[in-house]
Amino acid sequence: MATDGSSDRIESVEADEPGRLSLRTRRLSWIGGIIGILLLIGFAYYLSHQSTASKGAGGARGAGGRGAGGRGGAGGMNQPTTVGTAKATSADLPVLVEALGTVTPAATVTVRPQVSGTITQLLYTEGQRVSRGQTLAIIDPRTYSAALLQAQGALTRDRAQLENARVQLQRYNTLLQQDSIARQDRDTQAALVHQLQGTIAVDQGAVQQAQINMGFTRIVSPVSGRVGLKVVDVGNYIAAGDTNGIAVVTTLQPIDVEFAVPQQQAPAIQKRIAQGATIAAIALDSTRTQQLDSGRFSTLDNRVDTTTGTIRGKARFANAGYQLYPSQFVNMRLTVDTVRNAVTVPPSAVRSGPNGNFVWLLKPDRTVTERKVTTGISDNDRMQITTGLALGETVVTDGGDRLTEGGKVALPGDKPAAGTGSGRRRRGAQGG
Repeated sequence: MATDGSSDRIESVEADEPGRLSLRTRRLSWIGGIIGILLLIGFAYYLSHQSTASKGAGGARGAGGRGAGGRGGAGGMNQPTTVGTAKATSADLPVLVEALGTVTPAATVTVRPQVSGTITQLLYTEGQRVSRGQTLAIIDPRTYSAALLQAQGALTRDRAQLENARVQLQRYNTLLQQDSIARQDRDTQAALVHQLQGTIAVDQGAVQQAQINMGFTRIVSPVSGRVGLKVVDVGNYIAAGDTNGIAVVTTLQPIDVEFAVPQQQAPAIQKRIAQGATIAAIALDSTRTQQLDSGRFSTLDNRVDTTTGTIRGKARFANAGYQLYPSQFVNMRLTVDTVRNAVTVPPSAVRSGPNGNFVWLLKPDRTVTERKVTTGISDNDRMQITTGLALGETVVTDGGDRLTEGGKVALPGDKPAAGTGSGRRRRGAQGG
């Protein structure tokens, strides 16, 4: 019996052994994780203290170096800032007005026939430059030549009748003086003379109309310019006043550019016009780098466009080189006026601050001071200073972002300071 009991206990212990081993394994893993976290925390604490200690040592070394004139001394920290400078100079600055314009021809004419008929000749080619009065086409003139002959014949007949009536009237006047004819007969003859005179006037008008129609058979250009693409061919019948006409002639020399300027700039332009001044105009390409032509300002419109707040203007160009083409977009530049002897500096010298525009003024002792200025007009490389700066004063153009009031500066041509060289030698000696 005892043997059987002991064997049962052994079997029970063996059965519980896997569960105990699993529990022990989990405990060991938790303990290992906690130990790892503690080690990481300790390592981080160590690194942070090492960084603080190194900074303290560096500060001590810096203080010692400054006291001894070492690498971190005042001689290295207060080196003057190298800047670029320019002097305030006198220049003539143009007052410019710039706008986007559209090229418009001085005249665009659709040449339409004044009489109907068949086109027998076309005397132009597409794109040809024609002069005013030059014949472009001919309409068959035979019908109108016959009408002219008829009108001239009627005029000749009625003139002969008038001459006969006048001779008869003179006879009636003589007989009336002799009391040989009734006054009524004489008055009737006088009325016939007046009637024939009216007929002659009608006939002369008919002759003139026939002559005009005969002339209209030769279709001429009413303006000088360039002919567009062909509209009609020889042999076609064309009616008087046809919508399409026979050609379109556009005047290219001279040519106009229409543009819009802000209404705030109109008074300055109008003032110069009232003074009788000629306002120069330049047409530039879309990149504003190539000048297409130069001309003069013509006029301003008589009203302001309320939707845009602008006023339309026009300038005229000779267009000698045919650089301007109808409906082309160009950049307009008007020289409204010129400011003479203006105090100017490069635009890079002018800076903006809380109190407005200012410049860094270079003093003779190589220090800078902030000078408040008022700016005027400017162009690409010069800006006008209306107040705050005198001719000949030197301003900083480059490196102004690193300057402070009263700070020392150096110019590109200056020699290195002696303190810098001695500091280097001392550092070399210490390193040795």
